[in-house]
Amino acid sequence: MGALEGSTKGDDSIVGVNAQVSASKATRHEIIIVGVVVAGAFLALLNQTVMSPALPGLMQTFGVGAGDAQWVTSIYMLVNGIMVPISGYLIDKFSTRRLFFASLAVFAAGTVLCAVAPSFGVLLAGRVLQAAGAGVQLPLVAVVPMLVFPPEKRGTAMGMAGIVMSAGPAVGPVAGGAIIDAFGWRLMFWAIVPLVLIIAVASWFLLDNVGELKDPRLDLPSVLLSTVAFGGMLYGFSSASSLGWGSPLVVAPIAVGVVALVAFVRRQRRLSEPLLRIDTLKTPVFRSAAILVTLINAAAAVTNVTLPIYLQTSLGVSAFETGMIMLPAAAVGIFISPVSGIVFDRFGPRGIGIAGLALFTGALAALSQVNVGTSVLVVTVLCALQASGQALANMPLNTWGVNALPNDMIAHGNAVANTGRQVAGAISTALIVTVMTGVTASNAAAGVQASTAQGVGVAYGVCAAISAVALALCVAKVRAAKRRAPEGRPCGCEMECGTIEKEA
Repeated sequence: MGALEGSTKGDDSIVGVNAQVSASKATRHEIIIVGVVVAGAFLALLNQTVMSPALPGLMQTFGVGAGDAQWVTSIYMLVNGIMVPISGYLIDKFSTRRLFFASLAVFAAGTVLCAVAPSFGVLLAGRVLQAAGAGVQLPLVAVVPMLVFPPEKRGTAMGMAGIVMSAGPAVGPVAGGAIIDAFGWRLMFWAIVPLVLIIAVASWFLLDNVGELKDPRLDLPSVLLSTVAFGGMLYGFSSASSLGWGSPLVVAPIAVGVVALVAFVRRQRRLSEPLLRIDTLKTPVFRSAAILVTLINAAAAVTNVTLPIYLQTSLGVSAFETGMIMLPAAAVGIFISPVSGIVFDRFGPRGIGIAGLALFTGALAALSQVNVGTSVLVVTVLCALQASGQALANMPLNTWGVNALPNDMIAHGNAVANTGRQVAGAISTALIVTVMTGVTASNAAAGVQASTAQGVGVAYGVCAAISAVALALCVAKVRAAKRRAPEGRPCGCEMECGTIEKEA
């Protein structure tokens, strides 16, 4: 790759430095770059999971039901769904540093707005800003390690990044639950602001630009179509649980979104510089991986939405106890992510993908049997097993798919895959909340505790079925064969490795 254009620490002058990464140990400079970007993603992930213990409290504070309260998480998916298709363009257009700082600023503004929110509507507005910042941070953490490391080291690189990324979900429920129990949910948001400032200061001194800037042209009709398409579908599906599937406010946005999506895809195929490179899906390996990871994330949505409600309503535990119960499930990624990355680099995706999905499916099926008599220990163990299966399968399968793409398509491939995951997550969330509330209402005579447990159990059963489909697809499509390095090319990739900008 040639010299890059973008910003450095002091100004916009650039000195491009090719960083052909060998199969040897990563340099300290490369690890620091990935570490800074991962720290930003840590905040985004921390902010997502920290809300889980707060849902019952928010329902009580603002007088909203479960269908409305789930918008605290669904709005994240909606805004991410709008942002993600644009992320490929943003990464191609702007330097890593500019995107990182801009997204941190937007995220911080949203966090402050959530902290001072006088109403549920203002709280959602703050979540919109937070999600807009996260909508840049999360694509960066998926793309940067892929550009810094060669294909045969990407599994290990992403696995190591997964240690820190798993720490966010691990810390979130516990810290959030403790703060909520002691001081209320507002201080939970205020506690995030200093973390944003610390990461911003550290990144100013440590972060360099990664990748090749292409100066693409922004096609405004494509931006409009993608916003209407993904925003409409996400809004419609997210509203279904509270308004009902027959509501015009559900049917109309979904219909408009589908029409806009068809128009968006057709336009991308005609453009010489598309906003989103749909042609990434022409690569069979990437296409299969994108579908698999989409199904995994759709099946995993049930825990963040329904588990806190089950624990606090059916089992009567506190917000802090909810966080402690969810802690092992979030923490397993700290240990499993690096192992899964190493196993992937050495043996390929098939074995670990099948094993992970089998464990994931089995744990979800077991959780579908919960009731008011289920012990907290059993729930904790099953959730940890579910998370273990997800961690074993998710990152290796995603890396397997991205490795099939050339470097200049990685950002767009990540955007395509993330868009699918966001839409599937919204559909899954709407489906499981609808199922949960429907089953709960139909069993109201059994009492609030028992009926809620029944509703949650059926929701877990639906997600177990989704995971079973992913398992079958993994068995059919994923192969263990690894690409060998051609003679004279130590990394084995058929394109140039990533490029890192450094100051002169």
